[in-house]
Amino acid sequence: MVNMEKLILSMMTWAKVSEADLQREKNIRTEFGEDLSWEYLCYVREHPVFWRVPTDILYGSEDHLQDQETVRNFAEKTGASLTVMKGGEHWFHTEEQVAFLDRWLEAKTGTVRDRLD
Repeated sequence: MVNMEKLILSMMTWAKVSEADLQREKNIRTEFGEDLSWEYLCYVREHPVFWRVPTDILYGSEDHLQDQETVRNFAEKTGASLTVMKGGEHWFHTEEQVAFLDRWLEAKTGTVRDRLD
């Protein structure tokens, strides 16, 4: 997750919760199972991410939690490399996605990931 504030604000939009609502209620349970927290939103705003290590990002084009422009901006700002898997999701779980992940990891690290299955 490269922009937590943006994700929280998106989740608030999905749940039809305003900042005033969240500030007043402090914690709101959403219909999609996530809790929204005023304290956490404030923490995220007060503690922006500063990235200082070389990073490679693998992103799925169908990620519904973080849009591609946000990830691309983060990569450009931090100097990270970005690989986008067409059809990939936030969680790489299909056979095709896991195979793509394995090839990507091997190309980036020179090692093969231990399979869990």
